Amino acid sequence: MARRNRGWIQRAVICGALLAAAALSLPAQQAAAAPHDPPSQPLPQLLTQLQTLYLQTEQATEAFNKAKEAAAKQRATAVLLDKQLADQRVAVAEARDQIGMLARRQYQDGGVSPYLNLLVGDDPQQLFSQKHLLQRAAGSEADILEQLKTGEARIAVLNAGAQTALGQAQLLQTQQGAAKVQVEEHLKRVETIIAGLTGVQLDELQKLEEQGINQAQSDFLDSKALGAGSRTPSEAGNRAVGYAFLQLSKPYVWGAEGPDAYDCSGLTSQAWLHAGKAIPRTSQEQWAQLPKVPLSLLRPGDLVVYFPGATHVAIYIGDGLVIQAPRPGSVVKVSPIAANPILGAVRPDSAQGPMKNYVPPAVPKTDARTPIDGGSDQGNNVG
Repeated sequence: MARRNRGWIQRAVICGALLAAAALSLPAQQAAAAPHDPPSQPLPQLLTQLQTLYLQTEQATEAFNKAKEAAAKQRATAVLLDKQLADQRVAVAEARDQIGMLARRQYQDGGVSPYLNLLVGDDPQQLFSQKHLLQRAAGSEADILEQLKTGEARIAVLNAGAQTALGQAQLLQTQQGAAKVQVEEHLKRVETIIAGLTGVQLDELQKLEEQGINQAQSDFLDSKALGAGSRTPSEAGNRAVGYAFLQLSKPYVWGAEGPDAYDCSGLTSQAWLHAGKAIPRTSQEQWAQLPKVPLSLLRPGDLVVYFPGATHVAIYIGDGLVIQAPRPGSVVKVSPIAANPILGAVRPDSAQGPMKNYVPPAVPKTDARTPIDGGSDQGNNVG
């Protein structure tokens, strides 16, 4: 899907190229030497503004994903109803042919049904012996008439249903387009803010955010919210975690669900799909439809959902860590579970027990930072 989206998402990630060229790819002294006015507000406030824009981008992304998935379902419903409508029209045509055949037969017999001739015949024994034929014939004619009546009514229902499904698909497509515009607007604002910062200022923002995440993770672990001891995943959960590990370092692209790039719920839904279980596409639907699990019982493979509106999701891998597709400009990565405000957790395979023998995968040593930008060197290759 990432390839199909590349034409119109390139503008959404162009700010990554700007940042990579102007700051992160340059030595600190050279980046700092570029002429920039100081930011119009203190860095902590600027960080809050950027984080808010990232959150709004994620909200719009999930709205886009939801509308896109719903539109696809409505189009599929319309196609199915059209198929049923065509089949029903064939059935009605066949019923009409049978009615016509009965009418021609009666006309050829002088307007009297051949079955009526049995009733007025001279041989009572013949009438008695063929009574079951009369009943069958009368029932057959009634059945054909009923099939015709029911079939014509069914055509009207199917036609109305198909038209409704198409109308809903068009409405959802409009909503999808509006969400796309919102995402692009938020990313453009991020790009504008970043363009006015020096490399030194970006580094300071990065450190400020890291400090906040480290403190949040420390507070979360100290709270003992994860309970005591470690837990093992189910067989499917293990496969989902393994899939997520294989996606590390692939770029975040909003609306993407692999194989070359992902957004947050695109990663989690594909991880579980490859584990053998289809789950909803968006983070809100995953939160709403999947069984909740207490954080104290969290096990690898469970999904951790973030923010009050359930607009972000990651897959838990154990030891207080998750794999997530964080935001534009970043890549699929291992992060502290408390990198964002936790709403709760869900378990796609709540009926399955834990594995007996589980060897946790090794967590690679990578840059733990989540770049503050709207794109990245990696992301620019997906354009």
